Amino acid sequence: MKRKFWNWVRNEGEGRTLLLDGVISDETWWGDEVTPQMFRSELNAADGDITLWINSPGGDCYAAAQIYNMLKEYPGKVAVKIDGIAASAASVVAMAGSTVEISPVGMLMIHNPATISIGDTHEMERTITFLSEIKESIINAYELKTGLSRAKISRLMDAETWMNAKKAVELGFADSVLYENREHPADDTADGLIFSRAAVTNSLLSKIGQGKTRNHVDAEPLKRRLFSMAH
Repeated sequence: MKRKFWNWVRNEGEGRTLLLDGVISDETWWGDEVTPQMFRSELNAADGDITLWINSPGGDCYAAAQIYNMLKEYPGKVAVKIDGIAASAASVVAMAGSTVEISPVGMLMIHNPATISIGDTHEMERTITFLSEIKESIINAYELKTGLSRAKISRLMDAETWMNAKKAVELGFADSVLYENREHPADDTADGLIFSRAAVTNSLLSKIGQGKTRNHVDAEPLKRRLFSMAH
């Protein structure tokens, strides 16, 4: 049997605890022993509110979509707690929570869906259309949770955006920071940090382009000297 990527720590009584740890379905659910039906059966095997702890780099977007739907349909409350990382497909699952809390040292990442495709130009065009539709479906989940515009969410995904706890709360991907002192809340004026791969790349290219030409050394004389030494 394939290794499950979820585990029920306490699956009885009023409180239920579910751990989602590691890659979400690194092999497809279809044709495997680990199936959507297995997760659904375990989810509905008991009643009560659920605390879902997430520490996952992501994985299969189809698996994430089905988990998201099952959790949204669950009659009890689902309290999501991100204690490590909720990246890629795992961030989609996190959006299913009635409430979402993130550790002060946790991270959340969103980006565009990706796949591998082989074929001619027509096949590549179909793949592009397919990925575009997948992206729109993911934006649906983010939009419902954050209230951000679809255009802004799309830009954040394009840039592969990493958010620390404060930025995740600021943008609406999380509701609060875990372990935060409620009596002495952090300064609301403090800015959360956000990492954009595209922004870093563009900044680096800009700095490279601003190199000072007065320190330029003509390589031709050096090449001629090396050539003469070799002969």
